[in-house]
Amino acid sequence: MSKLAEIEALLFVAGEDGLKVHQLAEILSLPPTGVIQSLEKLAEQYEVNPDSSLTLLETSKTYKLVTKPEFAEILRAYSRAPINQSLSRAALETLSIIAYKQPITRVEIDDIRGVNSSGALAKLLAFELVREDGKKEVIGRPNLYVTTDYFLDYMGINHLDELPIVEETELVAEESQLFIERTDIDENQ
Repeated sequence: MSKLAEIEALLFVAGEDGLKVHQLAEILSLPPTGVIQSLEKLAEQYEVNPDSSLTLLETSKTYKLVTKPEFAEILRAYSRAPINQSLSRAALETLSIIAYKQPITRVEIDDIRGVNSSGALAKLLAFELVREDGKKEVIGRPNLYVTTDYFLDYMGINHLDELPIVEETELVAEESQLFIERTDIDENQ
């Protein structure tokens, strides 16, 4: 496995948060200069490859994988499309956590799931199943997320009180299963 592939995988998983050189260096046990050289090489590969929709973006010394600007229109069309496809397991887990724990921050969701939820959260926001609802009054003031009225309609309920009661220890598994069953019903209709 190449260091470029490892960096690419880490940047993909980091999502919109991205990673700084020192973070990559620490994770990969590389000197910062080696990481910078690898990032430059990766950026060049993306730029010269016409079959890649990705590019490497550096802002405030944080590196992120993003889509190239020329794909903006098709991505806008995708984000406006109705939910005629099933949500991924990650999106369903994230949605269930928000439904039961709202208002909640992305970091709190990540802590419950044990993985980064940026991509799943972005999809839920695009589908208007969740929305930002202010900032948490802690250092960094992260966004708080809640479900929308569209979520209630989609789930066929009038109020969050109608969600089944689950034990805290069963939260992720059972909530996800509830939403999976609901989307399976929708797909079979």
